[in-house]
Amino acid sequence: MVQLGYALSSEEHRPNDLVRYARAAEAAGFPFALISDHFHPWVDRQGQSPFVWAVVGGIAQATERLWLGTGVTCPIMRLHPAIVAQAAATAAAMLPGRFFLGVGTGEHLNEHITGCHWPPAEVRLTMLEEAVTIIRGLWRGKLFSHRGQHFTVENARLYTLPDQPPPLYMAASGPEAAEVAGRIADGLITTAPEAKLVQAFEHAGGQGKPRFGQVTVCWGQDEAAARRLAHEYWPTAALKGALSSELPLPQHFEQAAATVRAEDVAKSVVCGPDPARHLDAIRRFVEAGFDHVYVHQVGLDQAGFFRFYEREILPQVASLRQRAVGATRR
Repeated sequence: MVQLGYALSSEEHRPNDLVRYARAAEAAGFPFALISDHFHPWVDRQGQSPFVWAVVGGIAQATERLWLGTGVTCPIMRLHPAIVAQAAATAAAMLPGRFFLGVGTGEHLNEHITGCHWPPAEVRLTMLEEAVTIIRGLWRGKLFSHRGQHFTVENARLYTLPDQPPPLYMAASGPEAAEVAGRIADGLITTAPEAKLVQAFEHAGGQGKPRFGQVTVCWGQDEAAARRLAHEYWPTAALKGALSSELPLPQHFEQAAATVRAEDVAKSVVCGPDPARHLDAIRRFVEAGFDHVYVHQVGLDQAGFFRFYEREILPQVASLRQRAVGATRR
């Protein structure tokens, strides 16, 4: 059975609003949410980027059932893996049984701020694998030291821990990263409905583990207006390739997207009020093998989005996997 979650977009919303939206998502019937962890927004128009761990603490106090994770945290440059281990352990203690840590290799956009060299993708992947070893080591609650290729931890112990370590899920945009995720992580996170990622993840040890995919939408009563809004806030949705991980500043993303049109963005972002199109975008992930899909609503009208999904989408999600299985068999 597929579960439908909600994406808390730190790039677009102020911290207290994110807490409010998490509470609203829970009330609307979303069982889980992922919150983005950025230092910069993608473009200046988005306008926000609060410190995710402070927001997670607020959400812990404002919700009762919502299962929350970071989507995703990069523990290899801006934040040392020992600090991420402590932050995640505290979050899991505040959200007992309903927090998970999502990790990834990050973007130049967020990680360059400390003045460190931005490594190639294959180096970042080895750094992430080492970082996960450190995080899991510290979660054991014993005195821990590590001297590796990329990181050093000296005589560290976490004293505030949850009853059980939280799940650790890993983001992947290509088969190589998905293979690493299958080996070292408890689940997979990605933004494209690509079956090859699920296959690489499962072949490397991910069989039976959760698989999360993100859908971006811009719900609105007027489709043309929704397209304009999606183009204004998320022109980067139309950019392809490695740009998302390599450009260092929001102004560079704006320059890269200067020729992007609203119709280009609409090819990647579901715009407007047609329930069938929203369900079709979710179904593509289910058919590719994902069992968790979380939805990012572009713009400020989160209340309208919640009403629409509570009424039109969430009641139909339970049947999506059966339909997808039937389509595959045919």
